[in-house]
Amino acid sequence: MKLATLKTSDRDGSLVVVNRELNRARPVPDIALTLQAALDDWSGVAPQLQQVYQTLKEGECESVPFDACQAAAPLPRAYQWLDGSAYLSHVERVRKARGADLPDSLFDDPLMYQGASDVMLGPCDPVEAASEEWGIDFEAEVGVITDDVEAGVSVDDAASHIKLILLINDVSLRNLIPGELTKGFGFLHGKPASAFSPVAVTPNELGVVWEDSKLHLPLTVHWNERLFGQANAGVDMQFNFARLIAHAAKTRKLTAGTIIGSGTVSNYDLSRGYSCIVEKRVVEIIETGAPITGFMRFGDKVRMEMLDGQGRSILGAIEQEVRPWR
Repeated sequence: MKLATLKTSDRDGSLVVVNRELNRARPVPDIALTLQAALDDWSGVAPQLQQVYQTLKEGECESVPFDACQAAAPLPRAYQWLDGSAYLSHVERVRKARGADLPDSLFDDPLMYQGASDVMLGPCDPVEAASEEWGIDFEAEVGVITDDVEAGVSVDDAASHIKLILLINDVSLRNLIPGELTKGFGFLHGKPASAFSPVAVTPNELGVVWEDSKLHLPLTVHWNERLFGQANAGVDMQFNFARLIAHAAKTRKLTAGTIIGSGTVSNYDLSRGYSCIVEKRVVEIIETGAPITGFMRFGDKVRMEMLDGQGRSILGAIEQEVRPWR
């Protein structure tokens, strides 16, 4: 099934079930007011939502038009947002550009950081920054939302805790990050609010393209209406989502509504393009000795979307414009 959150005067929005074509929706206040409420009682609520989805798909229930730009992030605020770096082609290129090798430990021990989750951007909300000099970049990712996960969960058991899949634009301010990392305490200013696809889907909705806790489809990225990349999210993913969940839960429980990102989708095959600007820049450094491509400017637009084999949008598109702070 497909779920979304419509913007309301309440900061957690209103849960709706969306049809497969992403053009009709049905509010479900009698089942769960918000997506977080649904996740808190997923085993009891999910079958009811699935029934609504089925009747909506068959055109047997009342519905309203669905406008993705009226949607908030599926979870407008989340108890936890953890982002991994599952594609080692991305990590390897970034390190190679600064003359560093890829440590053997990264093949077995995922990178992961904890980001801000109090404000999650909707799919059409702008990326706002005070200055273009901050190095504004997008990062196209796949993410999952979990139910409650016990500390120390095994990789085999972790897969069952994946309840929803969605797309993410993990915005990065590249020129602020190096100074923060030298302090040895991780990101703060360099990682502002991330944006999310209008719709989140259950694993069974994806069929055969969801296998081994990976989403085996290209993630298409356009920057200012020009194709920037179509890296396949199921290829070159060193750590699948079950592995990322187990890593996140190594020493602590994860609360229902935890979002875990894949990190920038990246393939070793450069003909697939890029999912973030910095990866293109580091390839330019490796090949020519200096970056050629600049970061985003005010007025720039980015679009991220994943299509099925028939060319239909699965999760809706993230479409954002970069703007100065108001």
